[in-house]
Amino acid sequence: MTGQLLEGKVALVTAAAGIGMGRAIAKRYGEEGATIVVTE
Repeated sequence: MTGQLLEGKVALVTAAAGIGMGRAIAKRYGEEGATIVVTE
């Protein structure tokens, strides 16, 4: 179930440049409409 719960929000996700939990969280936030800022 994908919606736009985070539309208009900005999410800073650390440790999302590789694989794993950070990447999965960043992807999901994007699917929910957030603007994503990713760090290593």
